[in-house]
Amino acid sequence: MTAPARVIDIENLSLTFQTNDGPVHALSDIDLAIGEGDFVSLIGPSGCGKTTLLRVIADLEVPTGGSISVNGMTPSQARAKRAYGYVFQAAALYPWRTIADNIALPLEIMGFAKGEREERIRRNMELVNLAGFERKYPWQLSGGMQQRASIARALSFDPDLLLMDEPFGALDEIVRDHLNEQLLKLWAKTRKTVVFVTHSIPEAVFLSTKIVVLCPRPGRIYDVIESDLPRERTLDIRETPEFLKIAHRVREGLRAGHSYDD
Repeated sequence: MTAPARVIDIENLSLTFQTNDGPVHALSDIDLAIGEGDFVSLIGPSGCGKTTLLRVIADLEVPTGGSISVNGMTPSQARAKRAYGYVFQAAALYPWRTIADNIALPLEIMGFAKGEREERIRRNMELVNLAGFERKYPWQLSGGMQQRASIARALSFDPDLLLMDEPFGALDEIVRDHLNEQLLKLWAKTRKTVVFVTHSIPEAVFLSTKIVVLCPRPGRIYDVIESDLPRERTLDIRETPEFLKIAHRVREGLRAGHSYDD
């Protein structure tokens, strides 16, 4: 079986911020390969560099050492080519625009014709189960629905790569579980490559084909766990021995890579 093409290739990457109090070593010696169609979760304690690494992939931060390629390009070139969609921790929808108009925003910026914009809005709202809410405003939707609209906006221009920075972290557990199931179905339909930041062990194990455990000071990879769980999953899988075994390895990695006595 042929290995999937590499979408992201990171070698010996480091990032140091210069501050008034001296240098802050945010990332150190990061080596990571992400294949086409992978769902990769980055998990670790606060301050371990999860979001910083995601921002490096997105060309929102520039590394100070090592190399990174996205679809065979530099992150800057990939951003110019619209290679990825980015979903933030907050939905970041404009309150004065309807849901349809929020989803249309990147399409307007990219110069898509009106007919093409309308078709993409319709298709992506159906994809995230928001059909019928086109004329609603963000304040009229629940937090979970707002995040689904944010995902639809990120997918509107059909990027190869979806970058997600703790999109469900502020939601209650019941809504989060539901959106996790919906995200897996969305991933199966779109076959996108996903890089997902989370603090939640159950979320990381449930969603991922690969789990990257990071530890802090400076941020570095402690473990990379390949999941052998079936790609089609329901929440019931969280009670299986196979799931619990992976979750235990993630938990042990987090404990070993971080001292809570600091």
